[in-house]
Amino acid sequence: MPDSRVVPVPSEKIGKAYAPVVYAVGREKVREYVAAVGESNPLYFDVEAARAAGYADVLAPPMFVVVYSGGPFLTALFDPELEIDFAHLVHGAQEFRWEQPVVAGDEISTTLLVKDISERAGLRFDSFETTSVNQRGETTCVGTWSTITRGEE
Repeated sequence: MPDSRVVPVPSEKIGKAYAPVVYAVGREKVREYVAAVGESNPLYFDVEAARAAGYADVLAPPMFVVVYSGGPFLTALFDPELEIDFAHLVHGAQEFRWEQPVVAGDEISTTLLVKDISERAGLRFDSFETTSVNQRGETTCVGTWSTITRGEE
């Protein structure tokens, strides 16, 4: 029977922070995203409706966060220093805490931090945190990204 205890992996990699990645939120990118996911809320594609609701431009739907914070996450996954075996990687979980709305015209800067690396039952668990802020320094979203890496079979 495999050991089910969580074993922290002593690592200088925990706490590693990556340089911010800046993403300029474009109106057409928001519109393309909402079309792809089938959104029908006019705040996401109609400038006049968004402005009437008090936004400066079209509003990005909450899950647009993966567009501007996914890049930093992928950078970590392919960082040779972390030694993640991408061929055996599976998605663990994602969790987001939204704080400020994002609209077309915003410049979102996202940083990523390695939160934890542990092993249990022959599996490696990696946890990352992204923090995205707009050009005014306001946090727009904090994300937790977790992966599981299966061992060699």
